[in-house]
Amino acid sequence: MTAHVEDHGLLRFLTCGSVDDGKSTLIGRLLYDTKTILADTLSAIEKTSQKRGMGAVDLSLLTDGLQAEREQGITIDVAYRYFSTGTRKYIIADAPGHEQYTRNMVTAASTANLAIILIDARKGVLTQTRRHSKLASLVGIPHLVVAINKMDLVDYSQDAYEKIKADYLEFAAKVGIDDIRFIPLSALNGDMIVDRGESLNWYDGPTLLEILEAAPTAHSEHTEKFRFPVQYVCRPQDSANPDLHDYRGFMGRVESGSIKVGDAVTILPSGLESIVTKIQIGGQNIPEAVTEQSVALLLADDIDISRGDMIVKSSEVPAAVKEITATVCWLAETPLDRARTYLIRHTTRDSKAKLTAIDHRLDVNTLERVPAEKLAMNDIAQVRFKLAQPLFADAYTDNRATGAFIVIDESNNNTVGAGMIL
Repeated sequence: MTAHVEDHGLLRFLTCGSVDDGKSTLIGRLLYDTKTILADTLSAIEKTSQKRGMGAVDLSLLTDGLQAEREQGITIDVAYRYFSTGTRKYIIADAPGHEQYTRNMVTAASTANLAIILIDARKGVLTQTRRHSKLASLVGIPHLVVAINKMDLVDYSQDAYEKIKADYLEFAAKVGIDDIRFIPLSALNGDMIVDRGESLNWYDGPTLLEILEAAPTAHSEHTEKFRFPVQYVCRPQDSANPDLHDYRGFMGRVESGSIKVGDAVTILPSGLESIVTKIQIGGQNIPEAVTEQSVALLLADDIDISRGDMIVKSSEVPAAVKEITATVCWLAETPLDRARTYLIRHTTRDSKAKLTAIDHRLDVNTLERVPAEKLAMNDIAQVRFKLAQPLFADAYTDNRATGAFIVIDESNNNTVGAGMIL
């Protein structure tokens, strides 16, 4: 009889830090030691490693997929990898370390629930370490793991580890980061990744995989209100099935919270109320829908609802806002223009928007707030927008799904900014 194994759910996590701290090698080691690499993939990276004249397999090649990255030995774009263990599934985002790719790091961080900040044991806490830690905190990643890597290059010195830990804690206290775990490791040799190894006997904490296995899943830190942006209204046209003549299903993804049959709901922006009569997935009725499920809701009343509307519980109605203050990361090469009208996309709803103020810009090197007249690519700033249409938004700290938006250039439909509502 097979023993029941508890499923700890999906964990999205991010690896970040300064250039050449070993992020890609760490992910490669995780995949290698958890035996989740396909045989043909392993064979391919073995051949590439041999061509480079390396004696051992270069595990960083598992994530550094772009040709430009392989040639330079650095990570440029965000590389995503998937693996699973006996207890949970993982999505890993390997963020670039260079300052000019800050926007890539913010993109990767937006969906992560845990960040691994890598530090080279020889170099200690660097500017990019502080930058990525602040950014991870800024975009709402609730859990940070500070992995002090390359311990093999400092003779596995506990003193070196403790000094870096103290330096990081001093920095974290200044910027308000408090949920931190520390771990010494060697991604190259595999010490404290999946197996403990023989060289870090002075460290009695969990391995990195044990920390990941026990980490809370997304949406579990605090109770979230039910938010259901409508993506599509399903009205089947089937003359052979009279039961479908009056069918009206409102389809979308539960961004947060849960809903049950019989719950009272309010539709925004109309403010009309109704009762949930059915919840369906693939035409099958279910009693309750929870966060991240894509479902169709059927209501007791015939209400005009379309894409961009939002269905919420009547006891949890958010404010409709036509002005927002937000932290924005500017993604485009063309600077933010005060004279331009932009499109803000929030869940499934769009609204034209005008910039009314740039309160301050974050200097990513000093982490100080400085005045700014414009935003260039990779700049992060607190700004204010005036909206043509109301949004039904929550603060990003309360709800990462309905507290986030993107800024679109209407002239070419490019995404030029990403924002988090304050």
